[in-house]
Amino acid sequence: MNALLQRLAGRARPEPRGTLRVVDPNPLNWLYITYNTVEEPVRVTRRGKVRPAAMSSYRWRGNRTLEIRVRRGERFADGTALDARSVHRAYTEQARWHSPHPPGTHFNIDPRTRAEVVDERTVRLHLPEPDGLVLGKLRATHVMSERFWRDLGFGYARDETGEGHW
Repeated sequence: MNALLQRLAGRARPEPRGTLRVVDPNPLNWLYITYNTVEEPVRVTRRGKVRPAAMSSYRWRGNRTLEIRVRRGERFADGTALDARSVHRAYTEQARWHSPHPPGTHFNIDPRTRAEVVDERTVRLHLPEPDGLVLGKLRATHVMSERFWRDLGFGYARDETGEGHW
């Protein structure tokens, strides 16, 4: 009865049709989404200090090998485990991009670096030369679930590359 009265009064609402697309034109939107929905081995405090996030600790093995220990029991939002293989996959996927970090190449880990899974919680980065900034660069290494890499990636299925091409 209410719908009939609304129609008679000229206030009837038509059934929804089509698709509504919401667009955020801010050029930094991708950055906000990325930094608030993915994991990184480290985070940086407001004072610029590098602190462990997904990793629990690290140690240098010589001046060109960084060993990262992943936190025990870490999980992604989909419930899957975040482990050494996750960090290795993130590094490997991003290393194949032409420009892993468009905001600045200073965030890029040398592409000649080799990542090695030692055990369930340990990854070693074998750097081609000493890099005292590599810990900070890990802030821009986005660690995603296997489901992300399999189903979405950063545009791989659509563009055959990970740079996005938004």
